[in-house]
Amino acid sequence: MAAVTTTLSAWVAGTTASALPEAVLRRAAALTLDLVGNMIRARHDAESTPALIAAVRALGLCGGDATVFGDAMRYTPAGAALLNGALAHSLDFDDTHAAGSLHPGAPVIPAALAAAEITGASGADTLAAIVAGYEVTCRIALALPAGDHYDRGFHPTATCGAFGAAAAAGRVFGLDAGTIADAFGIALSQAAGSLQFLANGAWTKRFQVGWSAMSGLAAAMLAREGFRGAAEAIEGRHGFLRAYAPSPAPARVLDRLGEVFETMNTAVKPYPSCRYGHAAIDAAIALRAEHGLTPETIEAVTVGLPAKGMLLIGAPHEKKVEPKNVVDGQFSGPFVVAVALATGQMGWDSYRLLDDPAVRALARKVRCVQDPEIEAEFPANMAGKVTVRTRAGEVARKVVVPKGEPDNFLTDQELAAKFHGLVDRVMGAERAAALAAAVLGLASAPDIAGLMRLAAPVPAMRLAGE
Repeated sequence: MAAVTTTLSAWVAGTTASALPEAVLRRAAALTLDLVGNMIRARHDAESTPALIAAVRALGLCGGDATVFGDAMRYTPAGAALLNGALAHSLDFDDTHAAGSLHPGAPVIPAALAAAEITGASGADTLAAIVAGYEVTCRIALALPAGDHYDRGFHPTATCGAFGAAAAAGRVFGLDAGTIADAFGIALSQAAGSLQFLANGAWTKRFQVGWSAMSGLAAAMLAREGFRGAAEAIEGRHGFLRAYAPSPAPARVLDRLGEVFETMNTAVKPYPSCRYGHAAIDAAIALRAEHGLTPETIEAVTVGLPAKGMLLIGAPHEKKVEPKNVVDGQFSGPFVVAVALATGQMGWDSYRLLDDPAVRALARKVRCVQDPEIEAEFPANMAGKVTVRTRAGEVARKVVVPKGEPDNFLTDQELAAKFHGLVDRVMGAERAAALAAAVLGLASAPDIAGLMRLAAPVPAMRLAGE
């Protein structure tokens, strides 16, 4: 078996924008735009943000030169990476990688941007670093595989993301292969993330992703300054893969590395909830439109999911039909499907319906089940099936490739609509448009300073109390 850590480190060190396919760079810019929209709206809307900001300030992580999106204050690089990473994941509206069962952008992009602000890196180098981070994050998840990692109670976005963040920051810093391997060895000591947030809708899911962005940045900085990291951090006897999953396949990390880009296999979410429910939301919206369904005419709803989807959004049934907060709602198949059937959409503002009597009554009619037909599609596709029984009979729809997946990707117009739907309320339409243009033009920017200057809202547009 090839030396996984050293081979991967050499690839990261040698990754340049000029050597990457143009389509991959364009996709990296689009994914960055999507994440920026999430960060800005979460800075102002996520209920966990005030406590997070207060803690970061109390810890002395503000007052530096680094940028947090949607925030006029300046932070230290570590503080910015932590906050941007947590904000990116706070709406659960950030990008997803189905086969890896994680969100690669949230830990990777904030680490890359913080490193680029430190160094004054060009936009092209920053994009190349983001691609490197996506590849590392997703490939490590594929080698676990992520399903086995879930079974042990780990959250792969945070655990695998620490390595991707280290790769992205290390590439921005221009580290050589050996030093990036040290950064991976240091990231190994910080790779953490637990699924226990599911017990009570805790905000730790958001925090641990921000922490992985910060820890990856710290790992790369420590390595840059000569700090020694553990060897064989990924494949070693006590390395990440063997410690965090029972039967990993380390060779998958390197499979067609530099030929097949997992960045291109990353999806953008059209709905701000767990990706396992998106096919069902697509199906519910379509069934509502086709058959004129209303909550009053619906007697029962069955949502078919794969086993891993049941773990996150389907069980236990008694808890999922009674979400108590936004996090519960994001991980409730019954709630998101009920919203889709009742309103024909599922957006960030749909969480205002958590206590709506009609939606809650409909959610109690929804039951999620493990469906063998849907299981057969996993992990290649995060498919879903919705069957609705009404007084007039039964209707059903199966969705194999939900909207936003690479084979059903958002159009440029849909991506822009999602961004402006999140950002205009905070930034104003004109400033939001300038910010979007700066992100999409990153490949030709001499540095990221212009982009980051547009990241804060103008005082007139900031929300009350900010």
